[in-house]
Amino acid sequence: MNAGVIVVVSDRPDRSQPLVDAVRSVAECRVVGTDETWNQTGPLRGVIADITLSRPEAKRCLRLLSGRPGRARTPLICLTRGSGESTFTEARNLGATLCLSALAEPRLVVGSLVREVWPDKSVADLVVTREAQRAGSLMTNLFTSAQTGAIDMPSVERGVDPVLGAIQEGGLSRWLDEVWAHDDVTFQHCLLVSGVAAAFAQKLGLSAADKQLMTRAALVHDVGKSRIPHAVLNKPGRLDDDERAVMQTHAPIGHEILSASGGCDPVTLAVTRYHHEMLDGSGYPDGLSADEIADPVRLLTICDIYAALIERRPYKSPMSSREALSILSGMEGRLEGGLVQAFGRAVQDVA
Repeated sequence: MNAGVIVVVSDRPDRSQPLVDAVRSVAECRVVGTDETWNQTGPLRGVIADITLSRPEAKRCLRLLSGRPGRARTPLICLTRGSGESTFTEARNLGATLCLSALAEPRLVVGSLVREVWPDKSVADLVVTREAQRAGSLMTNLFTSAQTGAIDMPSVERGVDPVLGAIQEGGLSRWLDEVWAHDDVTFQHCLLVSGVAAAFAQKLGLSAADKQLMTRAALVHDVGKSRIPHAVLNKPGRLDDDERAVMQTHAPIGHEILSASGGCDPVTLAVTRYHHEMLDGSGYPDGLSADEIADPVRLLTICDIYAALIERRPYKSPMSSREALSILSGMEGRLEGGLVQAFGRAVQDVA
């Protein structure tokens, strides 16, 4: 869904910044001044006027907006600095479809905006859609760069907050529904794992820094797949032995890419190389076992397996969350049982 552009008209951009930030959590937002003539402005989904209506330039700006072709279909929320009926009447005469106090919390304003512009959506729906789009764009750029060279770690960092924000605002189920609409299997998997890891870290009560760390590691854990031949990576069905050997190189390749990129933390490097290792030594690429496998790797491995089981692909039906958790529970000795139980509680609301 294309959420559309929201314009904030402001005569004090510094004062309006918290509002702009809140709007940007649900839609693309542009800020204009009261000198806006509207003749070069493209299609709009809504306008919020955070201006002092008593000023002539503010009235002129809104009158020009009212006369703009298609204006009748654009909701206009006016934030007023007076409480009298005359103030509301003036705002409505200038085209306002809704008047709110300028002292209202930005989240309340955004909630009213959503009801005006997208009556069939919630704020949480829009936040998750918006953040998934941002994270998806990041993954596209990341994998394109990784195909031939290093990746930009600061750009990876910019993908962490959208995932955490979407999980906190909308929950894991909404995130999964949104990500399942992504066509590319590898991108979809990385976004699924990052959302699952964020939800797990949140349920475990990890610190803000550790939640960011686990989400960052999840985003890039499969970056090595960018250099796996498409015939192997996207094969519809079981891989033969040779193909499986090629596929298993993605973990050390990903580690090499991140090492060459510089600025990557040790936990993300370890997760990328070791997320297919098993406690009984049956994993790859290095056959680690028991205490050789650090806690963050154990955690991410559970998220990775779960995401692979519930993925929706053209050639296989996805497992339900209950079925996937049953398989994880059956991997006692290969996965840490206590973490698997905690993980089950973290995803218990997923259908």
